[in-house]
Amino acid sequence: MVDTLLHTDEQQTSCSLTIQADNILLTTDGYFSEAGLIESMAQTAAAGTGYKAATQNTAPPVGFIGQVKQCRIMQLPKVGDTIVCTTTTTQQVMNASIVSATVSLKDAIIAQAEFKIFLQE
Repeated sequence: MVDTLLHTDEQQTSCSLTIQADNILLTTDGYFSEAGLIESMAQTAAAGTGYKAATQNTAPPVGFIGQVKQCRIMQLPKVGDTIVCTTTTTQQVMNASIVSATVSLKDAIIAQAEFKIFLQE
C-alpha cells in the first residue's frame, strides 16, 4: 500500500500512495478503508527497513507487528487522493521497535497510530 519511497533515514521514513479505483482495500462507496490506512502505515515502516537492507546488500529482515495502539482515523481518503505516510522510530531495543505513524492528506493528518514491530534476525 505504498507507491513511492519519498525519504528514509535512521529515524524516519515517508512514502506516498495514490488511491486507485481497483485497490482491494476500498470501501463499497469508494473510500480507502481504515484497514488500508493501517496497512499503508505498516508498509511504510517496512519500506524503510527494506531500503536500509538493500543499501547494505543484505536481505530484508522478516518482521511482524506485535501491537497497534492509539490508532485514530479522522478521515478516509477517496479514489484519486494521494496520501503520505510517515513513520518515526521512537524506541529501539534489540529486535523490537516502537514506531509512531501518521497519514497526511493535503498537509492535514488524517490517521495516526503506534506500532510495536519485531524483526527476525
